[in-house]
Amino acid sequence: MQKSKVILIKGKKLLSDNQLNRRIILLMLQKALSLLYECNDFRDALIQLFRPSDRVGIKINTIAGRRLSTNPLISLSLANLLTQIGIREENIVIWDRTNEELRRAGYRLNYGRRGIKIFGTDTRGINYEYELTIHKNIGSRLSKIQSKLVNKSISLAILKDHGIAGLTGVMKNYFGAIHNPNKYHDSNCNPYVAELYEIDLIKNKNKLSILDGIIVQYHRGPSYHAEWAEKCGCFILSTDPVAADFIGWQFIEKLRKKRGLPTLEEERRKPYYLFTAEKMGLGKASLDEIQLIEYEV
Repeated sequence: MQKSKVILIKGKKLLSDNQLNRRIILLMLQKALSLLYECNDFRDALIQLFRPSDRVGIKINTIAGRRLSTNPLISLSLANLLTQIGIREENIVIWDRTNEELRRAGYRLNYGRRGIKIFGTDTRGINYEYELTIHKNIGSRLSKIQSKLVNKSISLAILKDHGIAGLTGVMKNYFGAIHNPNKYHDSNCNPYVAELYEIDLIKNKNKLSILDGIIVQYHRGPSYHAEWAEKCGCFILSTDPVAADFIGWQFIEKLRKKRGLPTLEEERRKPYYLFTAEKMGLGKASLDEIQLIEYEV
């Protein structure tokens, strides 16, 4: 059985005086895509995932404020790469739950007909579906951005610890695409993260999963706590969301061990939903089934 490929890419000069280097961001994303598909040109990788006619949503995470949210330079750089395979700017939307959270994270909203769209589900005329989507233990109204506005999706998530689930990653990022995520935090969010992701309008649309590990909150997440945040300057990228999250979990455990913290299992916060997702056939949650490639630019 073929292993799931996960790319962990680091940038040597990504951060300077706490400012991100856009050129290095682009190089990291380009190289990660090339490694993922074993090609020389990142465009050859992207055309295996997207077509010029696609309407692509980049689901980001802005709930924790500017210090621990998807930086606009990263999401806009990713959108720029999509335009290089012919996807029109106006067919790309960078989005999250609310416009206010996007503004606090440093985004300039764009609802217009031109340029890359940036707005939240609470935008007038968007909102959530009126009808519930019901799937196993899930009963939620999906954001119309995810259900109707886009036909392909990228989960661009922040890699961070979560006080209940253990890990916030690319799958749990879609908790920001429903109206009632507060209903799904029992039992370490298991099986809810996996079951939400399994909904066709999410699973079938999500083509690329990226964990932003520029700054990793490895304890006391999901909110920002400087004492437990480390500048790691990396991205974790895969077409397998479960494998991406599994490697992200291992990354967090290494940081916790380095600081003398208990494992997530010892704190009864092991991300069990990853193993549930694997059993559901959503991806791989075992080092034996993952091909991890590490690279530095």
